[in-house]
Amino acid sequence: MSSEPKVKNADPKRPLKAAEVDFMKLIEQQNLERVLKLKRTRKNNLITAFALGGTVFAIYAYSMLAVKQEKFLDDFEEPRKVLKEN
Repeated sequence: MSSEPKVKNADPKRPLKAAEVDFMKLIEQQNLERVLKLKRTRKNNLITAFALGGTVFAIYAYSMLAVKQEKFLDDFEEPRKVLKEN
């Protein structure tokens, strides 16, 4: 970043008025609050993304394991009839 002033016509030798300093402090405080809010939002978004991803993965892993064990949807299948041999 450049250390030059953003206002080209500003006289660097002129001292700042109290109102100008107060305004700069107010703007800086508002920027800090905005940055903190954005950081909290980003953190919450990451937590939500990981939670959703973990849930989707857990459901997928459970369904794959259940299919592998051949117990998936057993409750909905028609009971098997046992044939008696004579």
